[in-house]
Amino acid sequence: MKKKYNKIAIYIDLFFCIVMLPLVITLVPVDKWIIHHPDFTLILILYLYALYFTYRNINIPSLIIRRKFGRVFSLLLILLGVTTLISMFPLPENEVSPLTENFRRHLRMQTVWFFFLIVTGFSLSISLTFELFRQMLSKQEIEAEKDKAELALYKAQINPHFLFNTLNTLYGLILSQSDRTESAFIKFSNILKYMYSQTTQETIPVSSEIAYIRQYIDLQLLRLNQHTHVSFEEQTDNGQLPIPPMILITFVENAFKYGTSPDEDCEIIIRIVVKDGILTMTTENDIMQKKPADDSSIGIENCRKRLALQYPNKFSLITSNQNNRFKTKLTIHVQ
Repeated sequence: MKKKYNKIAIYIDLFFCIVMLPLVITLVPVDKWIIHHPDFTLILILYLYALYFTYRNINIPSLIIRRKFGRVFSLLLILLGVTTLISMFPLPENEVSPLTENFRRHLRMQTVWFFFLIVTGFSLSISLTFELFRQMLSKQEIEAEKDKAELALYKAQINPHFLFNTLNTLYGLILSQSDRTESAFIKFSNILKYMYSQTTQETIPVSSEIAYIRQYIDLQLLRLNQHTHVSFEEQTDNGQLPIPPMILITFVENAFKYGTSPDEDCEIIIRIVVKDGILTMTTENDIMQKKPADDSSIGIENCRKRLALQYPNKFSLITSNQNNRFKTKLTIHVQ
């Protein structure tokens, strides 16, 4: 973006030097001036170019924004003084009548100030436009860095949050002396491998995320009894569709956290469909545990913020709680 900005600035400078200023100078009989007043003509032309590049390099709009009014006033005072001196450039002595000579001097002063106003107006308008563009660019860069930092924070929160819940599962299996503990640790090691090899990337294939979710579900099933029925379905027409890592696991984790019971029948349904560049994920679970009032819940809301940063205006996340059944539907327009 900055390179493009610099190119545009160069094009505008070339346009002024090669096209605009020569056209403006032709508004006066410059051919006669060159013959009769070559010194004055050369000084005036050089001054106009110097005036333009003075405005362009000093950037008065930027000084005003930074409240450097003293420097602005000093600069304008100097330029007005130099312009006045040039407008009073002495005419060569000739036989012209005093009346005609006064008229010529007055006409020349008007011409010099006319050129001064033209160059000043054009230069300041260009400087103001570029300063506004620079401010917008700077703001966008700051917002981008802020979004990047927020995104990193949310991702950093998800990993330990998920890890803590998974360790609780293993702890429960150990306490119950389950014969499935060894299998659980194998699946857990696979999950850890995924977490620390994939989550450092910006995006991963959706097939990798689905495989990861399947392993997580298998791990959870090791600690659950026959009262919890889990249905997992997935359909995809493009397993290489890139999505952010661990963007979907939050909803699965939430379903297992609040939708399972060792004593009552309950059901968890998870569906993932990828079609024509659109990812749709739905989860349903019976509410077997109430969310504590003081639960900080970095799960779904964290995910919503990540999605807002990575897919602005390209996703929808709907949650509902009806008849003691919690439902979520996530739609992402990835492509």
